Amino acid sequence: MADTLQQFVVIAEFHVREGELDAFLALAHNDASESLANESGCQQFDVLLADDQANTVMLHEVYDSREAFDHHTQMPHYKPFKEGSEPLLESEPKVRFFHPTVRPQN
Repeated sequence: MADTLQQFVVIAEFHVREGELDAFLALAHNDASESLANESGCQQFDVLLADDQANTVMLHEVYDSREAFDHHTQMPHYKPFKEGSEPLLESEPKVRFFHPTVRPQN
């Protein structure tokens, strides 16, 4: 197995219902802002729109560890995002977890 960095990366893909994008983005941006402001283990939280699919939103989140991400899901600002976004979605989000690898030194 390749050497990995300690960071834990989450990439979540959401397909938002027609007409609900602004509401979803408001929830996502609030979660991102609160995470960055109140979670020392959250290093990056990007809310991204797909170029080729108007209602597809990706969240790219970087945490110090899996434990920091698990802590994120227990924070007060997470529940309103989770519960508020569910009715805005066409389908279940696709969430994937990653660990960055160490680039070899030449």
